[in-house]
Amino acid sequence: MDRTAISERVERIDAVCSDPEPGVAAVEAALVAARELTGWVEARRGLLVAKLAARSSFPEAAIAEADRTSIAAAHKARERAETLEATPRLAEVLGEGATTAGHIDAVTRAARTLPEARRRELLDRADALADVAGTSTVEQFAKRVALEAQRIESGDGMDRLERQRRATRLRSWVDDDGMWNLRGRFDPVTGVRLDAKLHAAVETLFAQSTPPDCPDDAIEKQHFLAAHALARLVDGATGGARPGRAEYLVVIDADATDQPGPVAQWPIPVEIPTRVLAELAGDADVSAVVVRNGVILHAPGELHLGRATRLANRAQRRALRGLYRTCAIPGCSVAYDRCELHHVLWWRHGGCTDLDNLLPICSKHHARVHHDGWVVALGPDRQLTLRLPDGTIQFTGPPTIRAA
Repeated sequence: MDRTAISERVERIDAVCSDPEPGVAAVEAALVAARELTGWVEARRGLLVAKLAARSSFPEAAIAEADRTSIAAAHKARERAETLEATPRLAEVLGEGATTAGHIDAVTRAARTLPEARRRELLDRADALADVAGTSTVEQFAKRVALEAQRIESGDGMDRLERQRRATRLRSWVDDDGMWNLRGRFDPVTGVRLDAKLHAAVETLFAQSTPPDCPDDAIEKQHFLAAHALARLVDGATGGARPGRAEYLVVIDADATDQPGPVAQWPIPVEIPTRVLAELAGDADVSAVVVRNGVILHAPGELHLGRATRLANRAQRRALRGLYRTCAIPGCSVAYDRCELHHVLWWRHGGCTDLDNLLPICSKHHARVHHDGWVVALGPDRQLTLRLPDGTIQFTGPPTIRAA
């Protein structure tokens, strides 16, 4: 991006900010311009950090002082600069304003999961995906890069699991507000088991009522309930909660001929190599779901209940998990298991509890659909059309749990 382009974007932003009643299109264009300017600044900032790192004995301290931030934040800035230096095409696209610093950080995080000898290969693959980064959200690009890391390690599943087990840690501390904090890192096999037990405890303890002071926000509510469920589990006061068996799906995409095989869909967003599946033998429920272009071709259980019941059954929830990782509303990151199954044609309007009439939506967006005039519709391949009260229409393609 040259100086003329930079000036044009600055003028566009200033014009919208000084306009007391700008149009929606003008505000959106100004936001794009701001994103592009931010990308250019981050690319140049990466160059400056790299130059400083080459000339300072303690670059993190110098960066922290210049940015008026912490050493930890300075360390992250240096990691980003190193990634940009190793991926020149991604750096170029960032400088053009087509991507964000979040895309670069996604590559940095994925590289950390690999041993030193294999990081260079991942960085080369990520650099080759610069055009993909320019048309993807940070979340989509992160999934794609994570898939590339998985491919690199596809023959090293057990070795990686052993490294993860050695890296398992749990620590606690008291913060400035007097709150006792707990933070843990667990290998994915242990994580799946812990998550299953915690999820079962939340369902058992709070199915009928929630503790006092429970927040209304959907995400904060789940965090609140999980914390109270953990405390009850430690006390052994789970009220006869079921043990909580881990469950995973083997999702087979009939159209994905270029993919490295079936995807193991876990209740937590981790990638576990196929060779590690035996680790959960006897402790997990295994199901297979076959999908093609947003359509479920095969899934176990009864998927069409008609008007016999309003509530979706376990088989329907399991089947839809083969397509959705999160709330179906574009941009929402609430995990699938924290969502409610919404009747696209409402139940009170004659809708059936059939698979093709169910859509996972978080409680916040579910309320918007029922009370704020949001209208959702599904196409034949589960393409989502979302119409908002102001006339805005958003579309999505067929859902898939695979990377972008």
